[in-house]
Amino acid sequence: MGEKDPFEEAYRAARTRRKAPPWDVGHPQEVVVGLECAGLIEGPVLDAGCGTGEHTLLLAALGYDVLGIDSSPAAIAEARDKAKERGIAAAFECADALLVGARGESYATVIDTGLFHVFDAETRARYAAALHRACRPGARVHVLSLSDTPADGFPPGAGEADHRRAFGAGWQVEAFEAAPFTCLDPADPRREVDVPGWLARIRRV
Repeated sequence: MGEKDPFEEAYRAARTRRKAPPWDVGHPQEVVVGLECAGLIEGPVLDAGCGTGEHTLLLAALGYDVLGIDSSPAAIAEARDKAKERGIAAAFECADALLVGARGESYATVIDTGLFHVFDAETRARYAAALHRACRPGARVHVLSLSDTPADGFPPGAGEADHRRAFGAGWQVEAFEAAPFTCLDPADPRREVDVPGWLARIRRV
């Protein structure tokens, strides 16, 4: 038997025990809200590694053409349940982010909140190549990662060098800045904490 997917296991546990994993805070990251308010999101949008769908739901409710994808069937099931409960016509697919672009997609924006940093260096490069296929020239990719300097109770994420190494030829890193990544406190899941993170804005050339 193959290895169990820890993310699928976490989402399955959340659906049965109603105990969300630390990264699933139940609302959009303020960073993503800020990007939309600043006019830095244009449709069509891909929400890569959408989890239970908060960013897809936010953008769909605002009228964007947006698709949320995640490799976890449990996460996508939860996202679809949320959409139905909230009366939002949002699109979700269970899909591998490393395979996007194979159907001739042409996204203007990609949002990634916490996917890039879980990959190793080789997989990050494959992911960037897949996004290059799926994005139109001039498209923006917004990547929110945990910092490479880990906070207590959280794993290390990805630093500036990791982003620049993965998004090399065919990409231009327009901005790289510190940004909070809101998570549930592992010591007290009823409490939210802002964990140090990085926000990269990357343009496809």
